[in-house]
Amino acid sequence: MYKFGLIGYPLGHSLSAVIHKAGFKSIGVQADYEILETPPEDLVTRIKSLKRENYTGFNVTIPLKLPVALFVDEVDRRADIATAINTVTINPDKTMKGYNTDVLGFKKAIPYGVELSGKKVGILGTGGACRATVVALAECGVKHIALYTRNIPNSLEVLNYFRKTFTGTEFSTHQIDAIRDLSELSMLVNTTPIGMLGRSADMTPVELPALKTLPQDAVVYDVIYNPKKTVLLKDAETLGLQTINGLDMLVYQAVSAQEIWLNKTPDFNAMKIAALENL
Repeated sequence: MYKFGLIGYPLGHSLSAVIHKAGFKSIGVQADYEILETPPEDLVTRIKSLKRENYTGFNVTIPLKLPVALFVDEVDRRADIATAINTVTINPDKTMKGYNTDVLGFKKAIPYGVELSGKKVGILGTGGACRATVVALAECGVKHIALYTRNIPNSLEVLNYFRKTFTGTEFSTHQIDAIRDLSELSMLVNTTPIGMLGRSADMTPVELPALKTLPQDAVVYDVIYNPKKTVLLKDAETLGLQTINGLDMLVYQAVSAQEIWLNKTPDFNAMKIAALENL
C-alpha cells in the first residue's frame, strides 16, 4: 500500500484527498492519501515523520511551497523557475525531489481555442500562485504580463526576477486598487485569495466598472475553486465573457502528481466528479 499526503496550513477546505483517492482507484492502485495539517514551525518534524513512515510522496500547499525547498535534494525545472514546490517524491534512499505541477495544471485547464501567444495578460496578485501562473503564461508565449498588486515597492524583487528569467516576455506593475482600464488584456487571472470560501466569498478583486473594459473575447480565469463561481466569475459571466474556475487546474495538477509518483495517468473525469461531489 502506497502512502501519500498533503502538507500545509490550514487545510480545512482541501479536496485533495477525495481527488487523489478517485485517481488511485481509476488506475487500480492501492494507496492512502492523508490531510496532514502542518504549521510552518512543524515542517522539520513533519518531513522527518514522512520519511520515517515510508511515504512515497506528498503534496505541498500554502504556506509551505517555498520553505519546503530547503529539504529537497533536487528540483525539476518548473519548480526551480517558479521558486515553489507543490509535489514531492520520497525515494527509497530517502532523498527527495520537488516538482511544480501547478504550472501544468494551469495550462491544461485553458480550453482548446484560447490562443495567448503574442497577447497581453493581467495577473491579480504577486504571491505564490502568481509565480506558477507566470511560468505557465510565459510557456504559452504571452508577450506582456501586467501584474496588479497592493504594494508595488514590495513586488519589485519578484518583478525583477521575472524580467531576468523570462527575457521574451514584457512585465509591468500596477496598483490593484486603481484598476480602471483592462481593454488591452486577452485574459485576466486572479491569483489572490479574494473571493475564496470562508475568507472573502462575497468580495471581488476587480469591481464591475473595470471588468466592463475587458474586450468581449477576453477570458477571466480565477484559480480559486471553492466556491465554483466566485463573485469575479459571476460578474464576468453577466458581461458575456468566457470564464475558467480553479477546479480543472486543481484536478489537472493532481493528475500530474500521480503521473510523477506512479508513472500512470489517472482518469481526469473520475477525479473531477469526486471533487464536485464534495464541493
